[in-house]
Amino acid sequence: MRMIFVNLPVADLQASTAFYTALGFTKNPDFSDDTATCMVVSEQIYVMLLTHDKFRMFINGDISDSKTTKEVLNCLSASTRDEVDAFKAKALAAGGTEWKPNMEMGPMYGCSFQDLDSHVWEIMYMDMSGG
Repeated sequence: MRMIFVNLPVADLQASTAFYTALGFTKNPDFSDDTATCMVVSEQIYVMLLTHDKFRMFINGDISDSKTTKEVLNCLSASTRDEVDAFKAKALAAGGTEWKPNMEMGPMYGCSFQDLDSHVWEIMYMDMSGG
């Protein structure tokens, strides 16, 4: 099975680490230091929070301004509609902001929010029962 590492530039590493901890992600100290925090979402999904200086080491060009432009939407699955709502509530309570209203599209129900640096996350429940 492949793993995914979502690498995000953050303005305040400690505040961002606290935000993602409030979402229920756990910090992996083996891959964290004063320039980066590895947040474990699951055995296959990790969010690397990188200071701007650290992030620049891995890119060509400039860091995009996530407050004015969007390059990617990160989406995690949920097991129930209630889990979607609870996850969004945790994000907003931790200092995140609502990005768009909750959406319902056929068998899909989801929400979206922005983290402290305006990176967008979606949480999506898909009812595969057909009913």
